[in-house]
Amino acid sequence: MVTPVLARDLAALGRVSEETSSESVLRGLTTTLAGGVPGCAGGSAELWRGERVVVSASHSELILLVDSETDLGEGPSAEARETGRPVIVQDVLRDSRWPGYTGMAVRCGVRTVLSMPITVERSVLVLGLYGVRPGVFAARNVPPLADMLAEQVTVALANVWDYDEVRTDAAQMQEALAGRAVIDQAKGIIMKSSGCSAEAAFDELRRISQHHQVKVADLARLLVEEHQRNQGGGPGSL
Repeated sequence: MVTPVLARDLAALGRVSEETSSESVLRGLTTTLAGGVPGCAGGSAELWRGERVVVSASHSELILLVDSETDLGEGPSAEARETGRPVIVQDVLRDSRWPGYTGMAVRCGVRTVLSMPITVERSVLVLGLYGVRPGVFAARNVPPLADMLAEQVTVALANVWDYDEVRTDAAQMQEALAGRAVIDQAKGIIMKSSGCSAEAAFDELRRISQHHQVKVADLARLLVEEHQRNQGGGPGSL
């Protein structure tokens, strides 16, 4: 089941850009599985973080099938997530483990299912591969496929999460710098109005912010905005 095309397409999922997100990686992953694994007609991905889950699939019917497992409380994906081991259904019509699931799978055109759990940091990703004919996934091919998927998917999601963390840190730093700039402006207004030092101006800002239970940066912003409206007037009632 591991082909050069599949390996190439999975590796491409690890490349991150401004538009990349966990959801886009999952969408790309399900499409790659459907097009790159012999016998696979569709793919699904469930990213579980605690009890929160993000679901993606190559076909809308498969999202319904995955959701049915949540409603039924049983199925191959649910078992894979619970046991931490791959689950194969060679023919849903000959498998009696989950009667409720069988009917839904047949309505979605699914005859074979392979569900594989992958632990990524503190999350669990359950991948589903679906065939329209019975017996398309040989058990002997599952370990090498699972190993490659675990390696590539872990890298792809880790890259996305690291990139998101960097973007968040950058945004917080930018916000902090903007807050520091407006505080310096507010200090200058107070210094000009009262003739005090920069340290005394900041102490006054902090005193007033504590009294009114607002952040120093928010208070400074209000003071600067009022000063601009008054075109150079003093801090008023502050």
